[in-house]
Amino acid sequence: MSMFEQKGGVNVAVTDAELQQMVLSAIKKSGKDIKRLLLLPPDHTRLNSCAGRITEIIYENYADKCHIDIMPALGTHSAMNDEQLELMFGKKIPKSAFKVHDWRNDVVAMGKASSELLQELSGGKLDYEVNVEVNKIVFDNYDLIVSIGQVVPHEVVGMANYTKNIMVGIGGSDMINKSHFLGAVSNLEKIMGHADSPVRRLFNYGVDTYLSDLPFLFMQTVMARDEATGKMAMRGFYAGEGADPFLAAAKLSVEANLELLDKPLKKVVVFLDPEEFKSTWLGNKSVYRTRMAIADDGDLIVLAPGLKEFGEDPEIDRLIRKYGYKGTPNTLKMVAENEDLRNNLGAAAHLIHGSSEGRFKITYCPGDQVTADEIRGVGFEYGDLDEMLKKYDITKLKDGVNIVDGEEIFYISNPALGLWALKSAFTE
Repeated sequence: MSMFEQKGGVNVAVTDAELQQMVLSAIKKSGKDIKRLLLLPPDHTRLNSCAGRITEIIYENYADKCHIDIMPALGTHSAMNDEQLELMFGKKIPKSAFKVHDWRNDVVAMGKASSELLQELSGGKLDYEVNVEVNKIVFDNYDLIVSIGQVVPHEVVGMANYTKNIMVGIGGSDMINKSHFLGAVSNLEKIMGHADSPVRRLFNYGVDTYLSDLPFLFMQTVMARDEATGKMAMRGFYAGEGADPFLAAAKLSVEANLELLDKPLKKVVVFLDPEEFKSTWLGNKSVYRTRMAIADDGDLIVLAPGLKEFGEDPEIDRLIRKYGYKGTPNTLKMVAENEDLRNNLGAAAHLIHGSSEGRFKITYCPGDQVTADEIRGVGFEYGDLDEMLKKYDITKLKDGVNIVDGEEIFYISNPALGLWALKSAFTE
């Protein structure tokens, strides 16, 4: 394991010039004679990661030197359209350079994680095998494979990126489904914000055991909103081989992306940017990332003007509509009784993650693409978006504590950027 480039700190702001220098230097330090290059950035749902800019830098500097393919690490997300590609990666990269990951059909099974390992990782709660699957493109004789992404607290694996970008981003249905279910039964409150977790160990096992011969170079960013400008700032960039870049980025992310509170929050209002959040599959970061901070009998109000569906995949959308966000006991019962949900354990895990377990109220306020009946049908309360936006004017609210009509609320402009929790959860 080795670190090729690094710069980071809670008060650091990596400039574009510095980023360009470090990105190109890291590739040079890999020591590869590059004729074929594969880039694995996230999709537009990780717009704030700066991975799009990194991809653009690499393409601009290497397109005339070697063949470059770009496969956005979609996981279960829908393929990106031209507008989304340009939003994320700019207009200079030809669309022909982009390849689409099909998590159901384009993967190769390299081996298995044994049931004994899953029993160990889950504390005896699970005993199934997991197929270690990855998109077949990684075996197409690339001299360097650059995995690009943001390290930030994550509800399934603890901290996003590194081996997750491989095992989920370009992984297959068995690994995606079963790893998410492993995270759900392992208690996400004990996972989020931690670099080590049962799911991380599963992902690392898959990559280290079956893909160690592939020429991976990891580029990890840590992003945070600058309080002075209100804009995103790169607090850290780490590039190299193995776990070192991820571990360094995860350490910084704890400082930059965790907001630890002294007391539980009674009312939280979260805004979902319509360019980034079009489904509850993604929008429920408003639930995942705040649940450790919300008081019993508290309120979570989700302003979701771009909401048009529940799942990013038609089958998962159907399952969410059928079973809803109705708590762990009900979801586990439905898994036991219904084959369609049992065959999509990632969806089952998502239903657990997206429920408040009856502890606090979740009110979703969609635009005109989702009806009140649809919102209530999946287990949420419905709120009128126009009325809520009049009451909670996002142009006037600041992130954190606000007073609205004499009431204290806690506002979050983008739940994907951090994790909100009580100090006690990280000091015990």
